[in-house]
Amino acid sequence: MPTAVSGTLTCPDSDRQNRLAVQLAGMIPGAVSIRVSHTDPARRWPEAHARATDAAGEPIALSRTTAKVAARWILRVWPTADWTRAHTLDLTTGALASSGRGR
Repeated sequence: MPTAVSGTLTCPDSDRQNRLAVQLAGMIPGAVSIRVSHTDPARRWPEAHARATDAAGEPIALSRTTAKVAARWILRVWPTADWTRAHTLDLTTGALASSGRGR
């Protein structure tokens, strides 16, 4: 495995994505998916926003800070995704899928 300038081993992107899914599942107990968009319903301007759901599809209440942190982490791990549309991260597989709806 190649090493970074710092001397630590670099990881393939899929490992990074899976690690993020595990971290978010630990940070938001009971969540199985997180929907991320640039549209926060409480704001008039574009801002990173996340909504978590449980296995039954019911929303999980997130603090504003948790929602922003989760959204920003996901945006950073998938910088090439088309963020003009909302995306959903499946925390069980680490897969990101477009929701098909725009802002």
